[in-house]
Amino acid sequence: MPQSPARSVCVYCGSRPGADPAYAEAATQLGTALAAETWRLVYGAGDVGLMGLVARATQEAEGDTFGVIPVHLLQAEVGKRDLTRFVVTENMHERKKVMFMNSDAVVVLPGGAGTLDEFFEVLTWSQLGLHDKPIVLLNVGGFWDPLVALVDHTIERGFAAPSLREMIHLADTPDAAMALLRDRLA
Repeated sequence: MPQSPARSVCVYCGSRPGADPAYAEAATQLGTALAAETWRLVYGAGDVGLMGLVARATQEAEGDTFGVIPVHLLQAEVGKRDLTRFVVTENMHERKKVMFMNSDAVVVLPGGAGTLDEFFEVLTWSQLGLHDKPIVLLNVGGFWDPLVALVDHTIERGFAAPSLREMIHLADTPDAAMALLRDRLA
């Protein structure tokens, strides 16, 4: 049985690779960096897109992996069963809860609607005072710039307090994300 990791980082990301090869490179670098830090990767247990890349990179660097997938996505996301820990849930809500509860921090790589859903859920929980785990947007090639502008817009228009923006940490590279996490998780 593997030794428990010092920290666990939940990575939200796309089940597709995206149009820019830099997204795949960032996913691979992040997975390798998590393993080098001996931090466990917690993610959606898929073996496709950025999800598969971050998991395979973590495994290749002999890192600990904890994947959580709902039963209805086992085929679509090609459930990666060779992880350190592989959990199948009944639904998406349970998946997100298990992932978040087993993590000390969140890193958000580029992704689509599911990634946005996961990001906004943990951001909302932070805003409500339900957690103080760091939330890092890995802003590869400025991918998250429009999202940050939207958050700023909601603050400017009076729908959120300025403290909402302080809950979001931006990192342009996996190394910068890891430095932020080391600082916040020390």
